[in-house]
Amino acid sequence: MPAAPDRRAAASPAAVALGSNLGDRMANLERAAARLERLGRLAALSPVYETAPVGGAPQGTFYNAAAVLETRLGPEALLAGLLDIERELGRVRGERWGPRLIDLDLILHGWTVTRTDAATVPHPRYRERRFVLAPLVDAWPEARDPDGTPAADLLACVSDQEVRRLDGLGPRWRSFRRRPPNEHTDRSV
Repeated sequence: MPAAPDRRAAASPAAVALGSNLGDRMANLERAAARLERLGRLAALSPVYETAPVGGAPQGTFYNAAAVLETRLGPEALLAGLLDIERELGRVRGERWGPRLIDLDLILHGWTVTRTDAATVPHPRYRERRFVLAPLVDAWPEARDPDGTPAADLLACVSDQEVRRLDGLGPRWRSFRRRPPNEHTDRSV
């Protein structure tokens, strides 16, 4: 269970990547998105993308999305909460880059850079992965790497990687979609 949020701390925007390639992929994303509300206010949710797996054994395609939370949890506590949600939804960690029922990765936490045994933020490989960057830019167009590089610029660098946006998904997914964080919120962290 993640640490209780610090009520005195200002909320920070945090970007979370969601992925699933086992079972009912859409339902897995929906269940994960609903549980993210425990960790902060769900400010935005991207459309869903279908993508090929990267690395690991041969496996089915992924559904990927990104969520933006406004949270008072620090990076380590937020990551612990994401891992709790994965376990609740039945994720069993096995082979690296193997198939997974649900995958929740902390991509960005405001302008924070964290490198501890418990958490690495920004996610070390997000800059190289269109399946992370395309949904991130959809959910949070103003997102920036802690070094100041706009996420949209990083996305342009991986345009050779194939992803397919899935439009017209059911009302349950669309009901999660909300407004992105305000620009003034982005700089307050």
